[in-house]
Amino acid sequence: MNSFILMAQIIKEPELRYTQDTQVPLSQMLVQFPALKAEDTPATLRVIGFGGLATEIQENFHEGDQVILQGELNINSIDRPEGFKEKRPELKISKIYKVGEATGFADLPRSNPAVSPVSGTTTNTNSYTPTAPKASTPEPDLDDIPF
Repeated sequence: MNSFILMAQIIKEPELRYTQDTQVPLSQMLVQFPALKAEDTPATLRVIGFGGLATEIQENFHEGDQVILQGELNINSIDRPEGFKEKRPELKISKIYKVGEATGFADLPRSNPAVSPVSGTTTNTNSYTPTAPKASTPEPDLDDIPF
């Protein structure tokens, strides 16, 4: 199964179009993500979405947004005028999330829970002080083989 998850930044404003035959909404945009090595240039990828997702992308996502994309990676082959075929990757997305907004990742509580050592109840405070684990007595070595 071809499943792809990518965190990237939108570098070209999403464009909304419609397919010629069925008039299904189609949104396309260009995203950029960091290269594996620091000396390499960031990579770009064309992203497309169809149907209701396409209109959602057009309305809610803009150039400069950090996003998490989930979808299927495809390689398109294009005939070039120079006489060779060029291969271009394209991500057909099924889900998109804006990083830093209420997407499930940012819904986590902002304060850290602290456990009271006396009662064992949880209180919600803005500071959390971890306690050191209790020292345990070493277990005796019952193994006859020394390795």
